[in-house]
This record gives sequence, structure tokens and C-alpha cells, in this order.
Amino acid sequence: MTVRVGVIGGGQLARMMIPAAVNLGLELDVLAETEGSSARLAATEVGDYRDAATVLRFAETVDVVTFDHEHVPEQILRQLVAAGHSVQPGPDALRFAQDKLQMRRRLGELGVPMPDWAEVQNEEELAQFIADHGGEAVIKTARGGYDGKGVRLVTDAAEAADWFTALSEDGRGGALLAEERVDFRRELAQLVARRPSGQTALWPVVETVQRRGVCSEVFAPAPAASARVAELAASIATLIATELGVTGVLAVELFETTDDRLLVNELAMRPHNSGHWSIDGSVTSQFEQHLRAVLDLPLGDTSTRAPVTVMVNVLGGPVTGTLEDAYPHALADQPSAKIHNYGKEPRPGRKVGHVTVTGDDLDTAVFQARAAAALLGADLGDGIHS
Repeated sequence: MTVRVGVIGGGQLARMMIPAAVNLGLELDVLAETEGSSARLAATEVGDYRDAATVLRFAETVDVVTFDHEHVPEQILRQLVAAGHSVQPGPDALRFAQDKLQMRRRLGELGVPMPDWAEVQNEEELAQFIADHGGEAVIKTARGGYDGKGVRLVTDAAEAADWFTALSEDGRGGALLAEERVDFRRELAQLVARRPSGQTALWPVVETVQRRGVCSEVFAPAPAASARVAELAASIATLIATELGVTGVLAVELFETTDDRLLVNELAMRPHNSGHWSIDGSVTSQFEQHLRAVLDLPLGDTSTRAPVTVMVNVLGGPVTGTLEDAYPHALADQPSAKIHNYGKEPRPGRKVGHVTVTGDDLDTAVFQARAAAALLGADLGDGIHS
């Protein structure tokens, strides 16, 4: 009998699970938020993931529930588990991806290296943190932030006044996360997959380039990463996945500091932008691996298919027309580039696709990937390889 995997969320991550599901002979059902979602090819239902009845009804039609995002309320996830549904990853793990304060507390208990941080409930506490950390701080909302949203660099506590007001007005209390501004050389990401039965598999650590808080480029493996850095990134990610009970793909975003430390920045418990390169550059993509993991199947080989793989996000897309309209020029100019279209309307700053190039030489692959992305209308800005 065909195994059915249910994905909550109809974004591009769900869309990119479809080919992997087809290859494995799985049925992929998607609970999408809207009609015409990126994952509309597999959308079997359109509904509100914050409505318990909708999510429970969807879960009854599939063998396992997994996610395109981490925003399903914890109480709904616990209702699914109580009703006997397989939820991967489960609420005991997902709460650490949903709430940055909980994440920091738990990683601290595990001895994971992190930026110095504090939970601040008012302007006075934030002002003290700023004073203790060189006159500036990075502040984050505990919940809901992504792609640079819910993050500010501040030098005065008054710059967070609106966030403190919002916290006091929602009636539930709460606090902001304040972190030291880290002096880092570059940003890295380590992806790991874990099965419920405990097997883990790691991809090479990669370098990520952010633009306006959004991932713009990924270089795999991370150029000039020492064996010590690679081993440390792998051990940190494996520890987190194991101790938090993560199932599926986990992305650990890291700072490589100027004094040669690795500090954990963020966690994502799902396929992640930093792993899109694996579709073309790895024996087993993160999307196939995620499906294997949530079904507790043996994990695949994560070896690279080429010495280097470069992924460039297509942010924005063409000013006029569609991404498809740009194909003739882009494909002719860069025939080695692999184009991944998310089926979204172009809009400034929006992720509408990505381009991947594999090869033997990093500079050549970077040039080709950027050239193809530019011809597709990508706003490359100042995303320059370090």
C-alpha cells in the first residue's frame, strides 16, 4: 500500500520534496495556506494550519506529518501526537525552533557554544545589556522571525520600544532575546538528518552569504574550511539533533568568529536554504533525506558529486514578465547552470527560485551561477564571496 507523507505548508520547501517523493514512490499530500501556493502540484487541501480541526483532519489522511515551516502552534502538534499521529519532528523538538529563548536555554544546558545572550523584558534590562556589550546588541523576537524579520541591531533601548509595547499588549507577557554582536569572519551552516531510531547523516559544512538578512549564496563545501572547523560543526549539529530529539533535516546556522570559534546562531528543523545545493551537488538531496528520515528509512549517502557546488538564490526575479520568459537567454548563456523555479510571481526581495552550478573550480562556478541568476532577474546586490 502506498505510503502517504503529509506536509503542512505549501511553500517552496514542500514543492522541492515532490520530485524526491515521486522517485521513492511516495504520495506527498500538502496542506497549503492559499490557492496557487508554490507546492500547488501536491496541495490536497487549503486551510489554516493554526486551526486544530483542519490540521487533525489532514493528519487522518496521511501516514506521517512533517513540515514546510515551524509555525504550527505547539498545542496543535501535541493534539496530533495525543491522537496517535506520527509527527516528525515532534513538538518536544520543534518548540526549540519555534522559540529562540527556549532554544538558547536548552543549548546552554548542553554546553553548546553561543553568542552571549540575555532574556530582556523591558527597556531597562536591554539598556543594561547594551552597556555591558560595547554599546550595541542584536535583539530578536522570540517567535516568528525569519529571513531577517524579527531582528534588529540597536545601540539604544528605545529602538525596541515598539516591540516591548507589543509584548505588553498581547496579554501573555514575554520577553525579547538580546545577543552580543558577534565579530565573525563568515557564516556557515551544518545540515544533519536524523531518523527516529537514531541514525544520523551529515553533509559537508557550507558557507552562506546573507544579503539584507536573507540567504543569497551558498558555497559547498565551505571554502578553505579546516578539518577542525568541519569536525566541530559536525559534532555540534549531531549533539543538538540527538539531544533535542530532532527527526528529519536540521540546519544549524553558525558564526565562524575572527578568533576561530564556532557559535550557534539559529536552528531550523526542516529542509533549509543552505541545503538547496544538495539537489544537484550531493548523492542524496536534503529533500530525499528528509523523507527517508521522517519515515525512519535508512539514510542516504551525502557525498558530494563534484569538488564544488555554488547555489545563488533568485531574489526578486524579472522586473517585467515571468521567470520563464528569461529562460532562453539564461539557459543559452549558462548551459551548465541548473535552474529551480518555485512557481512564484516575481516581487522585490522574494525568493522565486535558485540556480546551482557544480564543477571543479570555485571561481568559475561562482561566476556561472551568478551570471545565470542575474539573467533571471536576481537582485545580487553586494553578495560577494569572501
